[in-house]
Amino acid sequence: MIHRLAFDDTIAAIATSPGEGGIGIIKISGPKAVEIADKLFFAQNNKKIPEFKNYTLHYGWVKDKQGSIVDEALLSIMRKPNSYTKEDVVEINSHGGIIALRRILDLVLDNGCRLAEPGEFTKRAFLNGRIDLSQAEAVLDIIRSKTDAALKLSTEQLKGNLSLRINKIRQELISVLSILEASIDFPEDDPGAMDLKSIKGKFYLAKEELAQLLEGSYAGRIWREGINAVICGKPNVGKSSLLNAILKQERSIVTPIAGTTRDTVEEVIDIKGIPVRIVDTAGIIEPRDLVEKKAVARSKKYMISADLIILVFDGSHKLSAQDRLLIKKLKDKVVLAVINKSDLKQKIEKKEVVKNFPYSIEICAKKSKNISFLEEEIVNLVYKGHLVKQESVLVSNFRHIQALKKAQNLIAEGYDSLDNKLSPEFIAQDIKDALGYLDDILGKRFSEDLLDKIFSDFCIGK
Repeated sequence: MIHRLAFDDTIAAIATSPGEGGIGIIKISGPKAVEIADKLFFAQNNKKIPEFKNYTLHYGWVKDKQGSIVDEALLSIMRKPNSYTKEDVVEINSHGGIIALRRILDLVLDNGCRLAEPGEFTKRAFLNGRIDLSQAEAVLDIIRSKTDAALKLSTEQLKGNLSLRINKIRQELISVLSILEASIDFPEDDPGAMDLKSIKGKFYLAKEELAQLLEGSYAGRIWREGINAVICGKPNVGKSSLLNAILKQERSIVTPIAGTTRDTVEEVIDIKGIPVRIVDTAGIIEPRDLVEKKAVARSKKYMISADLIILVFDGSHKLSAQDRLLIKKLKDKVVLAVINKSDLKQKIEKKEVVKNFPYSIEICAKKSKNISFLEEEIVNLVYKGHLVKQESVLVSNFRHIQALKKAQNLIAEGYDSLDNKLSPEFIAQDIKDALGYLDDILGKRFSEDLLDKIFSDFCIGK
């Protein structure tokens, strides 16, 4: 992978998704972007690309070396340093067919470009100083967002809101460090010159800022990554009907015949901003054949790894031995008990259900009754009653969370050392180490392995 702070080569890639589409984009970035594009793009007004004004769009044709037209196209130009990568960037907008795009890309490569590596355009934006590392990671999060809430969270990070908060903490710590280092360098000065009250105040502010960021990390990760929820229960209690009601479409086959669902059915849905990967499992029964045996085994596997179990009971019947067995097996899991078929005469022992699972709700999946209340209960269970305002800066990246926790521990140790009147050298070292972890988030310090790991997850055109 390439980690230079200055680039002398030019890269190109298809920046749009593969397959057919109305428009496809070839992106070129680097010192020879304009020169290379000028060899194959011919504007209708006969102007050459070096004559084009910045941030303008031009109509023309892409031609091969024999002068044959490959496709008609629009070309846009963004000169350094005011471009995505802070380099000269040219984008060729052609028709979206894969053959046309590949032909144009081949022409670009033949004229002196090399194919970009995964995420290299964004990597160049980072290494050239246009964005920090946390903002670069936000680009990938935007692409992968599954809900509006996750998208908003990622765009706030791309805007630099997280970076601003971290830089504020850094400034407080650097201020403390400068006072401590002055006392270390000039020990002969008046000991009273080191203002302990001021140092403690700055330490406290840094601690509080970190605590606030970490407080929202749980909600941030939920919005970003979502949860795994499993619908389970004995056969014919309405599991598939419940999935269809939540999805607001018929996804699972529903019949009065027990055991219709013989395999898992999976969907990712947005429940009040939370991406929920929801799985409708086969009814937990004594298997009658090899297919049912495998289906039940798969259901049990999903139940073990689930973040949330939606355990469905048939309210029109008394609890069976199978129901009670499931209650016993799931007592240590996070369970939302759903008493279905509320439109029928109720025979189920509700007190026994509530006794084992305080989070419970009565619904009629067939008529979609109380489904909105069920969704609210899912949200409450996910957040465990601790909702975070969406306008807060929420940390969602696991790498960032781990770095913040390490910085928080070091600051706490430094604060205690100050209280115990330990040598300034020890406190200063704690602060330096804490700053290092904050710098890891912003990319002020980084390793090649770290960059390889982050940008290898990107698509080639980004």
